[in-house]
Amino acid sequence: MREITLDNLDDIARGAGILGTGGGGDPYIGKLLAREAIRAHGPVTVVGIDEVPADALVVPVSGMGAPTVLLERVPNGREELTALRALEKHLGQKATHLVPIEIGGVNSMLPIACAAQAGLPLVDGDAMGRAFPEAQMVLPGLIGVTNTPMALADDKGNTIVVDAVSNHAAERIARAVCVELGCQISCADTVLRGDQLAAGLVPATLTLAERLGAAVREARAAHEDPVAAATALLDGIRLLTGKVTDVSRRTEGGFARGRAVLEGTGDDTGRVLELGFQNEHLLATRDGVTVATTPDLICVLDGETGDPVTTEGLRYGLRVTVLAAPCDPRWTSEGGLALAGPRYFGYDTDYLPFGSAL
Repeated sequence: MREITLDNLDDIARGAGILGTGGGGDPYIGKLLAREAIRAHGPVTVVGIDEVPADALVVPVSGMGAPTVLLERVPNGREELTALRALEKHLGQKATHLVPIEIGGVNSMLPIACAAQAGLPLVDGDAMGRAFPEAQMVLPGLIGVTNTPMALADDKGNTIVVDAVSNHAAERIARAVCVELGCQISCADTVLRGDQLAAGLVPATLTLAERLGAAVREARAAHEDPVAAATALLDGIRLLTGKVTDVSRRTEGGFARGRAVLEGTGDDTGRVLELGFQNEHLLATRDGVTVATTPDLICVLDGETGDPVTTEGLRYGLRVTVLAAPCDPRWTSEGGLALAGPRYFGYDTDYLPFGSAL
């Protein structure tokens, strides 16, 4: 992929919604913002990690907050650019490239809109390979990159620059600001040099999102199984096909937290799958046995269309398929699991190596 245009935006949004593991915000809203930015400013140039000069200043931009709030408080589309300009002013340098902090939902789309507005190239990669709920949960942290200075902006144009003693402290400070400003803000943070990208990013995830979205679309057009197409492309495993029978969800501390219960249908009749989530799906338990855990991907797809279902989109009666897919192997290191393993989120279980319980 050499550029993002109106023609491939739908596929990228659909694929990123699947990779977002239920979180990252509603990809449809982000797609609308990216579409308007491309219409106004033209296509976005995409560059591979190996094409970025070693001394480049690469800035991830994103939204922070509870995805449930995004449904009621739609961004104006300029927040990420406002955060970027505040960070550039603080650094005394201009960004040369932008990159998604996560390849998930709205947070894969907002960098596209910002890149179009700023006239900057977008790096084909991201810092997670999925979506995670907290600011320190990024691969650059494993190589010593700090997430501050972190510029925050709201929809009114207010900006704050956070300088913190640790990545975890920055998350706590930024989350408190986020809650105070209505549980929805935008961020520019975790600045990378070009020579840090190979170690700090998951490569070619924008391209993967486009391929994934296209695979679902093409399967539907051919009257084939779009969920099977997505599962195959991700080297994933189907956990259950069924319907949502219960959802417990609350907005707390700037996150959407909760659980969902699904009862199996067809070949899965009689089985029950429970999902635990904090913005993203983090734990899957089937018939009382844990079958998938963070940091591996747990994705919920509409059983008929293969479209991603976000945690805020889960509702009673929805017929879905839940699949699991392997994460970037760096997340299964000791440091990666300390950042984003199940025990960090309060679940009384260790990381379950992908596929080992199936």
